[in-house]
Amino acid sequence: MIVSWNWLTDYLRLDMPVEQLTERLALAGLNHESTEDVGGDLAIDLEVTSNRPDCLGHLGVAREIGVLFNRPVKFPNPQPPTSGANADTLTSVQIEAPDLCPRFTARVIKGVKIGPSPFWLRKRLETLGVRPISNVVDVTNYVMFECGQPLHAYDLPKLADKRIVVRKAKAGEKLVAINNKTYEISADMLVIADGQRPVGLAGVMGGLDTEVSDQTTDVLIEAAQFDSMSIRRTSRALGLFSAASYRFERPLDPEATDWASRRCCELILQTAGGTLHPGVVDVGTQRPSRQPVTFRLSQISRILGIAIDRPEVLRILQALGLTHDGGAPEAPIFTPPSWRCDLEREIDLIEEVARVHGYEHIPEDRAVPLTTASRSPRERVETEVRNTLIGLGIDEAVTFSLVADEYAVPIDPAEQGEPVHVEHSSRKRERNLRRSLVPSLLAVRQHNEAHGSPNAEIFEIANVYLPRPNQPLPEQPTRLAIVTGRDFLGLKGVVEALLARFHAEKNFRVRPAQVPLFKPGRSAELLLGDQRLGFIGEVDPSVLKALDLREACSAAELAFDLLQNTADLVPRYQPLPSFPVVARDLSLVVPRSLAWGELAGAVGRAGGSTLESIVYLDTFQGGNLPEDRQSLHFGLRFRHPERTLTGDEVDESVRSIIDTCSTQFQATLRS
Repeated sequence: MIVSWNWLTDYLRLDMPVEQLTERLALAGLNHESTEDVGGDLAIDLEVTSNRPDCLGHLGVAREIGVLFNRPVKFPNPQPPTSGANADTLTSVQIEAPDLCPRFTARVIKGVKIGPSPFWLRKRLETLGVRPISNVVDVTNYVMFECGQPLHAYDLPKLADKRIVVRKAKAGEKLVAINNKTYEISADMLVIADGQRPVGLAGVMGGLDTEVSDQTTDVLIEAAQFDSMSIRRTSRALGLFSAASYRFERPLDPEATDWASRRCCELILQTAGGTLHPGVVDVGTQRPSRQPVTFRLSQISRILGIAIDRPEVLRILQALGLTHDGGAPEAPIFTPPSWRCDLEREIDLIEEVARVHGYEHIPEDRAVPLTTASRSPRERVETEVRNTLIGLGIDEAVTFSLVADEYAVPIDPAEQGEPVHVEHSSRKRERNLRRSLVPSLLAVRQHNEAHGSPNAEIFEIANVYLPRPNQPLPEQPTRLAIVTGRDFLGLKGVVEALLARFHAEKNFRVRPAQVPLFKPGRSAELLLGDQRLGFIGEVDPSVLKALDLREACSAAELAFDLLQNTADLVPRYQPLPSFPVVARDLSLVVPRSLAWGELAGAVGRAGGSTLESIVYLDTFQGGNLPEDRQSLHFGLRFRHPERTLTGDEVDESVRSIIDTCSTQFQATLRS
């Protein structure tokens, strides 16, 4: 927001150096970007945060300066003279989309003479970097930069039926805007129309057909309130941005609408002449009154660490426009003004007092009472997951919850249907809530590949959003996803290491599953006991090609809530073995339909208490084996905790394993 030094002096006395002014504004939240001399005036560029739309006009900045420097501020009180027939006999306004346009006002001025603006008006706009156009148009811009409320002037005779209709666009409608570009309007966009066609994009830009020209004599002045998200969506969808849309994308002061309309008419009469017809066509509803806030003065010292006298607190808040509505001496009640939409809670008022009083008055060494809180079980599990995966060389990533259509696919084959679509997304392509973290992590991997960092190994802990039938809000389970350049077995080892950290590896099972994102035969469902933990697999080449990934990779997605509920975070001491291990290898010929997890379970049960571990080594198919058979090669480790095992004992356990597998799976030893 660029403000003019000379313009500000219309409202209050500025007897301080500009450097002192900008420094104090910066300390109070309006960061100073630059100051430039523009033909004898100073253009001061201030950064206005999104929660302070009241400072998007000179009056708002003047009000802020008045509070900070304890200066009285003079606000114009426009009372333009009127004559002739009432405005509602000359035009009408109809709002067909009250949810997107809560209020629309229109005033009519006849007999204006379009021409260049007076020097003072042109100079004010040029200081802000705005090109003067004509007196009427320049006045609408001037008032917007004065109070923050955008306005628009229509050539009244060019409006069909001389009326305004605020409605959603119809299919196939187009608009030639005042920038001479034609825009195709979608049905969810709000337009200002006359009796026949759209004449403007509400809150964004007016239409060329009804703009004020040199031949204009009668004008309709629009001042309205629009839904900020609707304006934001329209502006981004069309790539059309303006000073008006920038302001309408933020909540504006509802009380400024009529003031801005009267101020605009007053200045048009001064600069372009004409007759303002009495009355105003005011359609819509007024915004509800602000709710009062109780301010416990004792909270100041508790939160800020310093005491501020009650009279000073009252002075600051009343100077900011808050109304003192009684209350106890130590707990006064204040009602925020209409232009401060960000003041809703007690803590907001404390922040206002602190920034106006001056943060520099808060000593750095002042102790502020704090209460330590223990970490929740989720936080503890998250920490251990991060430590384990980072120790395995996998880095954490953070991705957006909103994704484009191609990334809004689920990992679970059972999760079908359409994703949750977000109508009011601020992003142009990403309008779906993600159903899986894996596609987003694949996009991160592709971004790293494209920037010279191949084989990015990444994980993320975050929510996914699963649609629920007949429910307005989606289910939001937390997932842990991992994407790595390792193969299926390598990533399975990562999952096993993670489960071992939580002492949950003994209940871990894997069984084949068909997952659309993964290669057929190279994907599996992960189980903890009888509960589904998630899915794992090697990403299908078609998916890699669609996402422009050059290198093969694997991915897994786990249910974090199940992991958290199963996790045992108590460290366990386990002494080093005192007796040697005895190793054996087996190659069993089994049916191709037999999964390794099923065979490993049977081997574990048959091996007895001395079987310490089972390690998968290889699968062989083809050769001299029948088409319906395969050879599974695995290693066995035996150990007794109290003595050395004999060869005969191990051989007996191996025979028991072979006999069990022969009975259950018709397994035979591969010769």
